[in-house]
Amino acid sequence: MRRRRSRLLVALLALASAAGCAAGPSVRPPLVENDGKTTAATPSGTPAVPLPPLGEPQSPSLKWADCDDDTRQRIGTPGVPDSLHFSCARVTAPLDAPGEPRRSVVRLLALKVGTGPVPLVVVNDVDGDPGTVYAARLAATLPPAFLEKFSLIGVDRRGTGMSGAAQCVPPDIRHDLIDADPAEGGLGDVLDAARKAGQQCAIELDDSQTALDSWRTAGDLDELRRQLGMDRLTALGRGDGSKVLADYAVRFPGQVGRMVLDGVPDPGADTAAVLDAVAAGAQSTLDAFGADCAARHCAMGDPKAALAALTDQLRRTPPSTDEGAAFGPGVAMFAVYSGLSQRARWPELADAITAARGGNIGPLSAFAAPVLHDTRAQPSRIDVTIATRCNDSQTRLSADQLDQVAAGMRAKYPQFGTVVAQQLAWCGPWPVRTEPLPPPGAPGAPPILVTATAADPVTPQVGSTRAADRMPSAVTITWQGAGHGAVGASPCVTDAVRAFLVDGKVPANGTLCPA
Repeated sequence: MRRRRSRLLVALLALASAAGCAAGPSVRPPLVENDGKTTAATPSGTPAVPLPPLGEPQSPSLKWADCDDDTRQRIGTPGVPDSLHFSCARVTAPLDAPGEPRRSVVRLLALKVGTGPVPLVVVNDVDGDPGTVYAARLAATLPPAFLEKFSLIGVDRRGTGMSGAAQCVPPDIRHDLIDADPAEGGLGDVLDAARKAGQQCAIELDDSQTALDSWRTAGDLDELRRQLGMDRLTALGRGDGSKVLADYAVRFPGQVGRMVLDGVPDPGADTAAVLDAVAAGAQSTLDAFGADCAARHCAMGDPKAALAALTDQLRRTPPSTDEGAAFGPGVAMFAVYSGLSQRARWPELADAITAARGGNIGPLSAFAAPVLHDTRAQPSRIDVTIATRCNDSQTRLSADQLDQVAAGMRAKYPQFGTVVAQQLAWCGPWPVRTEPLPPPGAPGAPPILVTATAADPVTPQVGSTRAADRMPSAVTITWQGAGHGAVGASPCVTDAVRAFLVDGKVPANGTLCPA
């Protein structure tokens, strides 16, 4: 894989103080206050596999070097406390491209923060901030006691961040990949853009094109575990970073330590059906976003009315971004969708929508910038997102089928049906995976904590629950709130995760946490 430099971006994830949790059966259980007790629970009929103890490294081989100044420079404002210090190391793992000899390698960047003896590996969404950034920001919000127990190990997944960022899609094509009009037309233009992207990526990525997937990323994590000197991998994944950990549990059940999966993608093979649920989750999240705006008395008002007015305005007279690209209704709704996944930025998003209606698109376009911008310091995230998600799927639809799916999703989900459906077009021209998809489940693994969120625009509750149902040792805790991911957003979930990782306390399966 070609090595390209990139920057560490900034993400915020807080582990907050304890709050009340609730336990109950799986069908609309009542909410009750937690009495402070925890119950180790295993799904009915499944042999109990004990949660392993927290081990410490034995003969680690990673060569850590100070990267404090570089990390702080890349994080920027508001920065991190002076008490935190960062070290970086390179992890070499086999590229493992299909049909290729194992002599080809990929070099991954890992970042270490904290003084605790136990490494806790963190893995983020492939289209989110790189794992090194995720770990740095997470550490900045953790209580000192947590970082005395754990050292966070953030790793940039293959093809992301500073781990050989996949930069293969031409700049003008990136814009066209997210510009499907939410209210009219088919996906023909997006499919044409996907063809051009696929052709260029085949040239630029070469052998690594089909080696960017979650299954091989799970192999990278096992190589990281080995070089950390750990018998088992203790880790926290978010979004499709959780899919990587789920694949790890399938490949290496005997090496699974304490794992938390914060929102898991639906493992269903029918990608169109999976994305239909994602669009439904986005619509539900929009409702919660509107309620949050009303509670704060923000100027945006009803978000559906505001977005309808904005897209009509942009359709009539699309302005240009600072880079000269047209900022039409498709890009605008993609930006809103991206903002909905970042709960902490909802006030900023509401203000950005209001500003765009007044003619200032700058704040809203910033939400689409991680896709549209591509430099050595800030590689576009859409390149590796397409590669990974298309390699993870065998679904390929014809142009007519794409338009039918888009029309159906637009009718059901007026704001985000097209925004989500266009992801199907991205994979249309991509090589179809010849290897079988990894099997679901993880027999023989110890308890794995899966968190779900009632209204999640990226990993909706129905998908996370279905993923957990296929994992014999999964224990599920659901937050009745909204946003992408529950850890940090829900004090109840956050405290359960802390107790699971630190104290080895497994919550009761089916636990509910109030919004």
